[in-house]
Amino acid sequence: MFIQRYSGASVKDMGCCGCFGFSFAKKHKNLKPRVQGGNHVLQESLLNEEVEEDEEEEEDNSSYSDNMTDTERGDHSEFRYPAKSSEEILMYRTENGLICREFPVKETHRVVRSEDENGSKMVNEYVREYKIGSGSYGKVVLYRSQVDGKHYAIKAFHKSHLLKLRVAPSETAMTDVLREVLIMKMLNHPNIVNLVEVIDDPSTDHFYMVLEYIEGKWVFEGAGPPGGLGEHVARRYMRDIVSGLMYLHSHNIVHGDIKPDNLLVTGTGTVKICDFSVSQVFEDENDELRRSPGTPVFTAPECCLGKNYHGKTADTWAVGVTLYCMIMGQYPFLGDTLQDTYDKIVNNTLFLPEDMNPLLKDLIEGLLCKDPTERMTLEEVAVHTWMTGDDEPFPQFTCWCKRNKLQREGSDIIIISNSITITN
Repeated sequence: MFIQRYSGASVKDMGCCGCFGFSFAKKHKNLKPRVQGGNHVLQESLLNEEVEEDEEEEEDNSSYSDNMTDTERGDHSEFRYPAKSSEEILMYRTENGLICREFPVKETHRVVRSEDENGSKMVNEYVREYKIGSGSYGKVVLYRSQVDGKHYAIKAFHKSHLLKLRVAPSETAMTDVLREVLIMKMLNHPNIVNLVEVIDDPSTDHFYMVLEYIEGKWVFEGAGPPGGLGEHVARRYMRDIVSGLMYLHSHNIVHGDIKPDNLLVTGTGTVKICDFSVSQVFEDENDELRRSPGTPVFTAPECCLGKNYHGKTADTWAVGVTLYCMIMGQYPFLGDTLQDTYDKIVNNTLFLPEDMNPLLKDLIEGLLCKDPTERMTLEEVAVHTWMTGDDEPFPQFTCWCKRNKLQREGSDIIIISNSITITN
């Protein structure tokens, strides 16, 4: 079942952490469906188990909501990047001002580690309060700014450590970190976690990401009676998920690891997508990849076969698995081993109760269509009758770069609250 954990009273509209976690895969055989042998793993390792923390690394090498094992993340060495790498595309966009933010991410090049009058540790203006999460390589700590009084989630890394960790023959963990930072610098959307500041002092080994903090989180436990969150809550969450993912895809960004753990909920019930550690960026609509580095139980059938696939349709499959989890309280395809799980994803028939709402059933079947060419698109999901069942229109969002383009083309933009109306 899903559990909501938040207290909306203490900090209003708090954001989220969990965007820079890593799990570096050991090289292993390419697993395909219906092949005997291979890497057998415990069922729990296909899910999101907590990794033991090193208490001595309390504020370093931090990671949150990304507690995956080697077999969960796939093999980076088998993951084929676009013809022009994400880093090259992102650097081009950055150098040419092609970012979708009205206000750029703050960049600080000086680190001052100190204590306040109460003896609490500080990093620049931020006062440490307590640990709020942990992952494969450390922790995320809640800090309070002495400047604005707001809470932030700060993730810290040792640059020297990241440079030693290999994620591919020619890449280190630092490559992943910098790519994720560049992606988050591009983005600004109400359903995507916001990167507030990057602290990188060339004279020190410390590297910090300051993220908006979300106090609430819903977690899929994969246990308990069927029923999950219920249709009303699931519909509300799905609208936010689809809105955020459509925004990413419109900017030719494939998330690569959509799942409940990477979807956090604010105290007001808004879902925000986090963790861009395996995301990829493309120059155009050609989003072809080879191997998915995401979480196996959310992997699309075409990814399990080891063939080339399209990242956006794979993201859409993961949305379908997430919706199934929200409604059913269990995974649609889960085996005892990684190989068995892939086999079920590719070959097993989807089970849905006979008494399920026909509209909901139609949506889930459309999302979890094994043929990616026949799979429902996010645009189709947005107008699906189940999604609009409460007669509330799908949230429309005109991003900063599109607004600028429309203004250059002479359109009039009227901003009312959080909605934007465009007139000619």
